[in-house]
Amino acid sequence: MRLGQAFKLAWQCILGSKMRSFLTMLGMIIGVGSVITLLGLMQGVTNYLVGTFSELGTNSLIVNIRNTDTRVVDVEDVYRFTRENKKVFQGVTPSVAASYTVKNKNSSVSTSVTGVGEDYLELKSIDLAWGRFISYADIKNRYNACVLGTYIVDKLYDGKINPGDTIRINGQVFTIVGVLEEQADTVQGSSDDCIYIPYSVACRLAGNSKISSYTFVAAGTEHVDGAEAALDDYLYGILKDVDLYSIMNMAELLDVINQITAMMSSILGGIAGISLLVAGIGIMNIMLVSVVERTKEIGIRKSLGAKRRDIMWQFVIEAATISMLGGFIGIVIGSAATTALGTLFKIEAAPTMGSILLAFGVSAAIGIGFGYAPASKAAKLNPIDALRSE
Repeated sequence: MRLGQAFKLAWQCILGSKMRSFLTMLGMIIGVGSVITLLGLMQGVTNYLVGTFSELGTNSLIVNIRNTDTRVVDVEDVYRFTRENKKVFQGVTPSVAASYTVKNKNSSVSTSVTGVGEDYLELKSIDLAWGRFISYADIKNRYNACVLGTYIVDKLYDGKINPGDTIRINGQVFTIVGVLEEQADTVQGSSDDCIYIPYSVACRLAGNSKISSYTFVAAGTEHVDGAEAALDDYLYGILKDVDLYSIMNMAELLDVINQITAMMSSILGGIAGISLLVAGIGIMNIMLVSVVERTKEIGIRKSLGAKRRDIMWQFVIEAATISMLGGFIGIVIGSAATTALGTLFKIEAAPTMGSILLAFGVSAAIGIGFGYAPASKAAKLNPIDALRSE
């Protein structure tokens, strides 16, 4: 039997029992759709996390310090240490973050207000859309200057800032000296939903004169390990206790995130893959029923000269056709579901080519594998016994 004839016969059998064929495919459709959707969403989550942490810079080191009454890391000493080690450090900025209610006339919004140093903009490679950034004079004189993200500008000022405009942060009046360029579509909770002020003023707002968080930027990715070692020696020399400080290497954290998300993708893909196994069992069950129903047909074909391999091919190809057709429909549904759910959860999720090829390949393999046993049973039927069956 030619391959084309086998596919033609398979298609005729599928059309002859549309409802049964659809119900048989349903398990494969659900399984393939689930695999593609879950893997696509996990890839979207991975990209979101990687993008978020990449914004912090893979050559960044986040340092958290627990100052005590007798052991204090002074901000001026930190700047001096950075200048003395300029071969491995590009710069440093203190970070004093808190959430406050900010107001302009009758409009208000709750947002993150971060106290930073004058080098923050350069270290983070952020551009200004208007005005200037925080200066050393602002920090030294504790001047109430602030730089806004575009979300705050749109929310409180209808997208337009004029020289001399002010804003109230926690009840205190601040002069707006600059506006950042849009970074994340000006949405709430994004990097555009922010306000930057001098770190000296942020300490005053927080009622705490001791800075406990710093962001160091290494001179390059090749200097990250050296910068981390220098920082460890410096902080231990002051605090004398490793429990009083922590150094977070963003490059290492990014690797950990990739490993965790890859493991989660494998687990979710495996769970969804169980439904493919169940679908394969359903296909084998239906094909066994089909062999029983078509016993006389098999006997007639054998008596007319059909060989054992012809009968074998007929049933294997029929099972594979049902499985692959279900897989194709599952790919379409899974791709649409991935895009829709990505939009719903506000992540860039799309079906990956790897997941599509994997799901389709598995569906074809399941069709052939689980169709083999019914096909083998059909091929072994004795034509005389088959013709006698009712």
